[in-house]
Amino acid sequence: MKRYDVYGLGSALVDTELDVTDQDLHNLDIKKGLMTLVDEARQDFLQASLKDHLVMSKRACGGSAANTLIALSQFGGKSYFSCKVANDDYGRFYMQDLADNGVDHNPQSLVESGTTGKCLVMITDDAERTMNTFLGISTQLSTDDIDREAIANSEYLYLEGYLVTGDSTREAALSACASAREAQTKVALSLSDPGIVAHFREGLKQMVGAGIDLLFCNEAEALAWCETDDIDQALEQLKSTAKQFVVTGGSRGATIFNGCDFLHAPAQPVKAVDTNGAGDMFAGAYLYALTQGCECLEAATFANLAAGHVVSDYGPRLRSDGYATLKASLKVRD
Repeated sequence: MKRYDVYGLGSALVDTELDVTDQDLHNLDIKKGLMTLVDEARQDFLQASLKDHLVMSKRACGGSAANTLIALSQFGGKSYFSCKVANDDYGRFYMQDLADNGVDHNPQSLVESGTTGKCLVMITDDAERTMNTFLGISTQLSTDDIDREAIANSEYLYLEGYLVTGDSTREAALSACASAREAQTKVALSLSDPGIVAHFREGLKQMVGAGIDLLFCNEAEALAWCETDDIDQALEQLKSTAKQFVVTGGSRGATIFNGCDFLHAPAQPVKAVDTNGAGDMFAGAYLYALTQGCECLEAATFANLAAGHVVSDYGPRLRSDGYATLKASLKVRD
């Protein structure tokens, strides 16, 4: 048995959620539904402009991979996260929140100078999330931050697609992949965002290499990755990217390729108020179920249930008692 179920690598961002309208986005020249990288001055301007739009969710340590690992850990899995934050208020808060959620981390995560990354998550009335992200010191995540022993002691290496946006972070991802393959640790990747796929295709291809073990994406990301507007064609093409993959479709459920067959897991009927973190929750729940011995379809059904619960409230996480309640519906090995 390996010590960790999943080792993750990603940007460490403190998330702040804002309740906005389409008109707010238009007035501030923000592209709806996408993740946009901004500098600190632009983010400070947006935060000041929207200071009266805070929603009920609290400030939380985030970033896509972190959200996934927190979900897995809260369900009872064991995870390790390599990241980088500054020794400022946000950075100290981030590391404490990460530890409080049961995620082990690299001891050199906290550095003395710099600014911790932050993400403004803007939620419109249709529950869609739009993100403006200042990466801060997380752009300095490098090969030096990788714990190769922890990778070798993990069943999966999990990478967020956002790592492709910087030279240092992309090199760290490629190095982590090399270590995982050498240690026979499976590699899982999330495409993260259609804009990332469109603008950083070549870097993502480097991360995929000759193929990965597990891919997570939604339909828009699958279509962008395969450069087609036909989802059936995209599903066939994805077979050359990953041995197994999951394509989520919101209310249409998820399509799973288990290495042999296509399977479908229906979505849970819910009223969505905030889709922030839905994909991260899905990936965390899916990886938890998979590493506990569940088959792909059962894992996807459980992940749909978890994602359905997270979109029905504000924030990327379940309420504290929600994890145990959902876990009770899953049959896992002893």
